[in-house]
Amino acid sequence: MTATLIDGKAIAETMRGELAEKVSRMKEKDVVPGLGVVLVGDDPASVSYVTAKERACEKIGIYSEEHRLEASASEEELLALVESMNNDPRIDGILVQLPLPKQIDENKVLLAIDPAKDVDGFHPYSVGKMVLGQETFLPCTPHGIVQLLLRSGAETKGRHVVIVGRSNIVGKPLANLLLQKSEGGNATVTVCHSATRNMADIVRQGDIVIAAVGKPEIIGADMIKEGAVVIDVGVNRVEDASKKRGYRLVGDVAFEAVSHKASMITPVPGGVGPMTITMLLYNTVQSAQRRHLATDID
Repeated sequence: MTATLIDGKAIAETMRGELAEKVSRMKEKDVVPGLGVVLVGDDPASVSYVTAKERACEKIGIYSEEHRLEASASEEELLALVESMNNDPRIDGILVQLPLPKQIDENKVLLAIDPAKDVDGFHPYSVGKMVLGQETFLPCTPHGIVQLLLRSGAETKGRHVVIVGRSNIVGKPLANLLLQKSEGGNATVTVCHSATRNMADIVRQGDIVIAAVGKPEIIGADMIKEGAVVIDVGVNRVEDASKKRGYRLVGDVAFEAVSHKASMITPVPGGVGPMTITMLLYNTVQSAQRRHLATDID
């Protein structure tokens, strides 16, 4: 068996096309969705990610406003900036790029964001509504994974999903979304983590396996049952002298070996990553619609 590739780039491109059409119709009603992005410091990965978000905004017609602060910026300075964006009518969504320098309390900053503009879905208000199954901004990576499963035709209803990783950004919210009594949910979910005993035996039970631990190729073929759907969230750098950059990117899954047992699998890169930015755009458009329009624009 050779697994069918779940092409995150193609699915993300389709969704961005849908969003661009929606934004165009919103502009006919004089509504332009706006995203405010804050980057503190010059971490290369964060800079690259923020740049990609700005390009994506421009491509689908979203207004994007970037604020860059020095790595030495104070917590008070950042909180003041967040408050100014809370009050800015042009801004429908606020994204503070994480991680933040050690002198800044991330939780305090996330709490300062107006829940009505919390397009990252990290505010406790958003998280609570998500757990209750109420309308809210869903966290981008978990929501993107659900969309990958839906749009690739991978059934979740009644399936056993095993998530490896319990982070607040991916593992925990994803488990909640997959449990919801809704399309893309209705799964039986098991979450494995660093204290899980006999992890390999549990992962082998998964009809769908989602790896989100940040450890290179920790999920091998011996941990995957024949015909499982495998979603790889990890992006890890591994030294490789044969590459010009001196490294290559791999996921948390041993792709080559697992692809001969799985029925469907995401690549790294080009799987989950493009969906994370796409769902940020989705949430920003959704926010603008809620804040400025009385009805949905289909």
